[in-house]
Amino acid sequence: MNAQKRGVFLRMAGLFLLDMLLVVAADFLSIRIRFENGMQPWQEEALRRGLPILLIVWAVCFICGGMYRQLWQYAGVSEITRITVVCAAGGLISVMLNSFLDMMTISRLYLVLHAILVLVLTGGYRFLWHAIFSHRFTIAHGGEHKRVLILGAGNAGAYAATMCLSQPQRFGLPVGFLDDDPGKLRMRARGVMVLGRLDEVGQIAEEKKIDSIIIAMPTLKGDAMRRVVDMASATKKQIYMFSSPEDITGKRSTGTIRELDVTDFLSREEVKLDTDRIRGYITGKTVLVTGGGGSIGSEICRQLLRFQPKELVIFDIYENTAYELLYDLRLLYPDTKTKIEILIGSIRDRKRLDEVLDQVQPQVVFHAAAHKHVPLMEVSPAEAVKNNVFGTWNLLSSAAEHGVERLVQLSTDKAVNPTNVMGATKRVTEMMIQYFARTTRMKCMAVRFGNVLGSHGSVIPLLEQQIRRGGPVTVTDPDIERYFMTIPEAAQLVLQAGSLAKSGAIYVLDMGTPVKIIDLAYKLIRFYGYEPGVDMEVKITGLRKGEKMYEELMMDDERSAMTRTAHDLIFVAPPIPMEDEEFRAALDILEAASHRNDQSVVDALERVVSTYHPNREEKAV
Repeated sequence: MNAQKRGVFLRMAGLFLLDMLLVVAADFLSIRIRFENGMQPWQEEALRRGLPILLIVWAVCFICGGMYRQLWQYAGVSEITRITVVCAAGGLISVMLNSFLDMMTISRLYLVLHAILVLVLTGGYRFLWHAIFSHRFTIAHGGEHKRVLILGAGNAGAYAATMCLSQPQRFGLPVGFLDDDPGKLRMRARGVMVLGRLDEVGQIAEEKKIDSIIIAMPTLKGDAMRRVVDMASATKKQIYMFSSPEDITGKRSTGTIRELDVTDFLSREEVKLDTDRIRGYITGKTVLVTGGGGSIGSEICRQLLRFQPKELVIFDIYENTAYELLYDLRLLYPDTKTKIEILIGSIRDRKRLDEVLDQVQPQVVFHAAAHKHVPLMEVSPAEAVKNNVFGTWNLLSSAAEHGVERLVQLSTDKAVNPTNVMGATKRVTEMMIQYFARTTRMKCMAVRFGNVLGSHGSVIPLLEQQIRRGGPVTVTDPDIERYFMTIPEAAQLVLQAGSLAKSGAIYVLDMGTPVKIIDLAYKLIRFYGYEPGVDMEVKITGLRKGEKMYEELMMDDERSAMTRTAHDLIFVAPPIPMEDEEFRAALDILEAASHRNDQSVVDALERVVSTYHPNREEKAV
């Protein structure tokens, strides 16, 4: 046995012997309390015979209960629960043995008192050691680590304080809590005091020389969370978030402390999913996701594995992101029974699509593959049409021929009264969904939503990149507004919309309140420790070609006819008025025009989409 193992063994043996001495001490105290007026000779004999049995019972309970594999200097709620359960088990076993063994005819009240005193004595010295260690550690190392202020003195705040105390070199040492509950003021959790209200964060951070702030309020959402984030950010200290949500596998996580993310500035109410309906069309099925390596497609794949499909097929033209996703999924779901397969190919290649669908025979398809960048598609409209329009036609045709039960197409708010090529092509795909819903047995639906935070090409990464480079930060117009949604939220609502199964429906997600881009830019600048217009220039560049000032989620004639679904955040738009023969004829003209990247493509798009208002100043190349 080496020196390290010998030290561990001696420590455990010492603790065990101390616990057994305390069990004997609890025996002595229980006798004094229970038999304060003296004992009969037969009672003395019963206690003498029963003590060795009690020692064996308690030794087994303490060892099997893992009492000697805990670091009690870091004790918290789980350790209190453990020692309480172990002592309760010891007391219960003692009472049961007393009922069945002739050699133990001891008073039941004595046995209950004995178990309580064992809990008090063995738990007491452990938590006294925890308190001494925490106090000594704070005195010895308080000046060597960052000083942390925790917002929220509930369960999450207490857990965050425990994490800080156990890993001060990583998170810093907690100096105090802030909480709006007046009943918690000047109270302590984990030895750390509640110093004031949340709106006093600036003053207290200055007084206590705080280095970083942890927001430990995971149940707070929407406007309330944005208010807390804004107040914390105004201190210009390093901000962290404590989060303890259910992870995407459905298991409860123990909690993490992470850096503040831009999504925290736009916190929305938590999406509540009807998981039973989603399981109904996903579990045990083969599911194919086109564009599965992209921002939204990859998150759809992560969310899908929650519901245990038989097989998940990721279809993408770009192998790098698809490859990275495969290993991400294996890390997130190491025990999944779902077969995960990556197939490389383009939706523009009908033969490849037929080959893939014939091979895997999917029941459900999510179509996320598309060209999405508005300015790039303005100068390459033919490519947008080939990919977004006729790639989608290829997929719909092949899916219908191969017996796909349900196909969910991802659309965009830019399809509403489009002013750019990308939006117009997405409007055509919505029309295709309704055409195939009428002419095939496949259930087809589209899901329309706005900008997604953190997706490739979105405004947030661009602003962050500009700030890191020292500016200037560019905004096209001071009044421009956009709807925003997080990637997980969008993916979850896409899965939920797919469960509604009204063929031909265009589902519209509730995107909440639009956000001014310039306000978002100011928050980001301050988040990075600068002052807009002082430390960091904000430059207005003017609207880009095809760009709207305000995005719309529905057209005027749709608004009045929009109906709510069974899910509060999902609406269904009325059918698009169209004649099937005219639509097919217009598509033929568009397909012929797409062979040349010139103005004829835009003209043909305008013929298909009557609400399209193109910017004719941009020249296709």
